[in-house]
Amino acid sequence: MKEEEKLTFGGHLEVLRKMLFRILGLTACVGILIFCFKDWTFQMLLAPSKHDFVLYQWIERLCEMIGWNFVFEEYSVNLIATELSSQFMTHLSTSIYLALLAVSPYIVVELFRFISPALYENERKYSKVVGIAVYGLFVIGVLISYYVIFPISFRFLGTYQVADAVVNNITLKSYISTFTTLTFVMGVVFQLPILAFFMAKLGVIDAEMMSRYRRHAFMLILIVSAIITPPDIFTLILVSIPLYMLYEVSIWIVRKRATNFFK
Repeated sequence: MKEEEKLTFGGHLEVLRKMLFRILGLTACVGILIFCFKDWTFQMLLAPSKHDFVLYQWIERLCEMIGWNFVFEEYSVNLIATELSSQFMTHLSTSIYLALLAVSPYIVVELFRFISPALYENERKYSKVVGIAVYGLFVIGVLISYYVIFPISFRFLGTYQVADAVVNNITLKSYISTFTTLTFVMGVVFQLPILAFFMAKLGVIDAEMMSRYRRHAFMLILIVSAIITPPDIFTLILVSIPLYMLYEVSIWIVRKRATNFFK
């Protein structure tokens, strides 16, 4: 038996304390580094609000390749700060969010090292695969939100006017809050295949049941998308499409993998 398996309850708490200090220490260092590179950080964060964002360039090039003469109209949305400390506090909180995102692979590794002594050998093998899958799906969700969903949502809501006399001035706090919330939520909801996998292993669901209730699942996806997205139909559709595709992927995983993956 390994030494770490003989630890007392107090010993496990000490290991947990040291792990948390390592995570907090690294997060603090990365957060300070991000805080110091303010110009680069906010250039990246504010890029989806620009009329020449890379998504629009890709769409224009695609239209040009298939023979369509399509160009997005230029637009400009003013970002303002309405409180004395809002820019500094937004800078500080954003640095923390980005630091947590940057060190998240290290956090996953530390958590695995903490729980691995309690796992059997076969459990350690598949837990590595599951950990990689969880983080990979989270990153995919974040990238889709950054490059597709948030830019289109911001373009629609930020330029929508009920009358020419009403000018949109979006607060920086509102922009960053919507950006971080939508990005994080997309990373979380992209864990659907992992959730389906474990529910299948527990015998709660199976591929036949998921196939039979496709329509119900689609309605549920629409409801969830309406809750987690800004109040516009375009963003709802953009979020619903990949979520439903993930549902179909989940059916395939449950049918092909869940029955023999851990054997």
